[in-house]
Amino acid sequence: MLSKSSGNRPSQARPARRPTPVSVLSKIMRAGEGKILRKLHRIADQVNSIEEDFVDLSDAELRALTDEYKQRYADGETLDDLLPEAFATVREAAKRVLGQRHYDVQMMGGAALHMGYVAEMKTGEGKTLVGTLPAYLNALSGKGVHIITVNDYLAERDSEMMGRVHRFLGLEVGCILANMTPAQRREQYACDITYGTNNEFGFDYLRANMAWSQDELVQRGHNYAIVDEVDSILIDEARTPLIISGPADQATKWYGDFAKLVTRLKRGEPGNPLKGLEETGDYDVDEKKRTVAIHESGVSKVEDWLGIDNLYESVNTPLVGYLNNAIKAKELFKKDKDYVIIDDEIMIVDEHTGRILAGRRYNEGMHQAIEAKEGVPIKDENQTLATITLQNFFRLYKRQDHNGKEQPGLAGMTGTAMTEAAEFHQIYKLGVVPIPTNRPMVRKDQSDLIYRTEVAKFEAVVDDIEEKHRKGQPILVGTTSVEKSEYLSQQLSKRGIQHEVLNAKQHDREATIVAQAGRKGAVTVATNMAGRGTDIKLGGNPEDLAEAELRQRGLDPEEHFGGVGPRPCPRGSGGRRRPSQAEKDESEKFGGLYVLGTERHESRRIDNQLRGRSGRQGDPGESRFYLSLGDDLMRLFKAQMVERVMSMANVPDDVPIENKMVTRAIASAQSQVEQQNFETRKNVLKYDEVLNRQREVIYGERRRVLEGEDLHEQVQHFMDDTIDAYVQAETAEGFPEDWDLDRLWGAFKQLYPAKITIEELEEAAGDRAGLTAEFIGDSIKDDIHEQYEAREAQLGSEIMRELERRVVLSVLDRKWREHLYEMDYLQAPHRPARDGAEGPAGRVPARRLRHVHRDDGGHQGGVRRLPVQPGGPGRAAGRGGPGRGQKAGGRPGEARRGAGAGRCPPG
Repeated sequence: MLSKSSGNRPSQARPARRPTPVSVLSKIMRAGEGKILRKLHRIADQVNSIEEDFVDLSDAELRALTDEYKQRYADGETLDDLLPEAFATVREAAKRVLGQRHYDVQMMGGAALHMGYVAEMKTGEGKTLVGTLPAYLNALSGKGVHIITVNDYLAERDSEMMGRVHRFLGLEVGCILANMTPAQRREQYACDITYGTNNEFGFDYLRANMAWSQDELVQRGHNYAIVDEVDSILIDEARTPLIISGPADQATKWYGDFAKLVTRLKRGEPGNPLKGLEETGDYDVDEKKRTVAIHESGVSKVEDWLGIDNLYESVNTPLVGYLNNAIKAKELFKKDKDYVIIDDEIMIVDEHTGRILAGRRYNEGMHQAIEAKEGVPIKDENQTLATITLQNFFRLYKRQDHNGKEQPGLAGMTGTAMTEAAEFHQIYKLGVVPIPTNRPMVRKDQSDLIYRTEVAKFEAVVDDIEEKHRKGQPILVGTTSVEKSEYLSQQLSKRGIQHEVLNAKQHDREATIVAQAGRKGAVTVATNMAGRGTDIKLGGNPEDLAEAELRQRGLDPEEHFGGVGPRPCPRGSGGRRRPSQAEKDESEKFGGLYVLGTERHESRRIDNQLRGRSGRQGDPGESRFYLSLGDDLMRLFKAQMVERVMSMANVPDDVPIENKMVTRAIASAQSQVEQQNFETRKNVLKYDEVLNRQREVIYGERRRVLEGEDLHEQVQHFMDDTIDAYVQAETAEGFPEDWDLDRLWGAFKQLYPAKITIEELEEAAGDRAGLTAEFIGDSIKDDIHEQYEAREAQLGSEIMRELERRVVLSVLDRKWREHLYEMDYLQAPHRPARDGAEGPAGRVPARRLRHVHRDDGGHQGGVRRLPVQPGGPGRAAGRGGPGRGQKAGGRPGEARRGAGAGRCPPG
């Protein structure tokens, strides 16, 4: 191994670096950590001081305390007053039900969550158990607690396991899963504590604001939420909004045509007039920003092939979008990295977790472009029906004290939060508190090894795995994509090394694989899936294995394990209750779990999460990253500089280097990506801030309509306003003889079946010259109100009020969809330059919302033609059909793949 020093260059004075606002804010926040930790220590001591008071209580007496606490809260005590006793109650219940006692540091973490902080707790410190404390305490208010996790598997697992503690104490625990019906969801939300993913909670909020009756509402408010893996959800996934979409009117043939066309275009480099460099090829690609740019030669070829004169004429604007997406699909979206193909369907892979995002699609034609590229059936494009960013969704969570004063209703926990502390504070007003570990961390983090080529790197990786596997050390290998995990698996198989692969294609075996990843000699090759939410124990985890085995047999672990008490092992599991102590001791003797990263991720947090799988609860462990100049991060940011270092040292391909300058370069590259992603999140939020104010008004109006507010008087005003607008438009200029009354009457007849005629009006006015705008308007209003009253007498007041409600909802929804479409256009990367430098707030077409009144009047006038339908016009279909929940993303994580669709990053 070769280490290269930086030489003895004379030191040069460097200008002092000016601290950024973020770094200053981070220092200020860290300065207050000691005070917060001392307060948390005092709370833990207070709970410890009363612990013995609960030990001798019977199960019934312990359970009865829940009703007592609820009554005391109703009588005026605050949750802070109840905290020590409530925490001690949960600790005792967990001892009896799970056989686990909360450590003091877990008590501190629980108190931090109740106080509205992000608690940074290292891997293996029992974050899931920590959540039982503030969840129980806040459930006593009766307003509901949401515990939010990153996937359905963890939500269901935690609601079953930790829910046993809460059920033992008399609380109801629910879980929201992807395929549940509205009735099932309503039942789960009615529970004291509800588990689920951020997508499910977010989309249920959006669906509630598309509902046509109160029976369709499932959520009951946003009181208090605990977000597990909070950095993944509030940071990584916040780069794009949640979107519910419905079918759009788009022709799919163009996707296939452009997919074939771009294969004939050649990738080149951009020109640089300052350096005298001309552009080459037909287009260039910026992989850092994930954008493409068409060159003049490319434009000319496309115009020739399509037989058009000007690609950028307004009539051809949609073609530019098809072309951009086709090139992006070709160059920026990679099979088995960004997506996999299963049963002729493009399935998005979450770049942060490595899991398949089932049922989700990229938006704005990107998914169709990828389908066309891969030759699978192309599904219809969608348009936005409802949308909200995760930032603004989570800001909905607020608690109210007995005096109605609002308090923070959001908290989170993760093993990696301090690097993003400033963003948590700026965006969510969340402080970050690092909770001490229960036992000292002894893991050894080795220096990175850098190779010239990927081939040489993977050879060295396999050599290292073979050596450590031979002596029995358990190994977890982290890869950045499905493709690379499968390549490494092939190399290991050639050496005869038995191993397991955990990636998006084997996600159904996750629990089984991870449960045994800490056993002697185990080799587990994984994507980011193994980085979160799972506990790798040295010697293996028999409980998880037994549970996974039962599920594979189609059996319910709850039925076999029972509801109360530590779980016994089921028959057929070999009677294992704990990891073999001898096997655990052997694994420790060989150095504990060895985490081997085959590539640096874009974010330091993801690297730290991978490392964090090793060294839990004071266990020994080791980690190392292997890099090459061909790695994505190195290639895009710092490869040339590292190449120069290796050339100067005359390093062969198969010899690595350890160099501080290279390590700093990698850290710098990661910082660049993190800053880039932060800017993306800020831009997403900036756009949604504009929309959020309007969304609050529209959703508030909609909720009043839905809850049965009497709209009769309001509808009468709508009709009058509409008539006035029509009359004003036709009579604003000229004399009565110049007005086109035939055209005006034609417009009226589109609004309602007008009975009064022009001749009748002229006769009433004496002659044509005697007509005035006011006289025409009043006459039409009398006519429309008379017919409206006749229709009400015919149908009955109850039916008429229901029709009014449905029409107002229909118009609100339609105009809101049109408004969202315009907002999408304003954000679109291919919008014309004439929009100028004006920001999105300045371009918001507020007039859209004013059109609602006019349309309401027209619909109400023609109410005899409106059928009463249970679903209502324009209603979004259930999951799996039009209107399905989606999350935006031109690329997973860039503009992330969401619960359905995605917005492409600018380009």
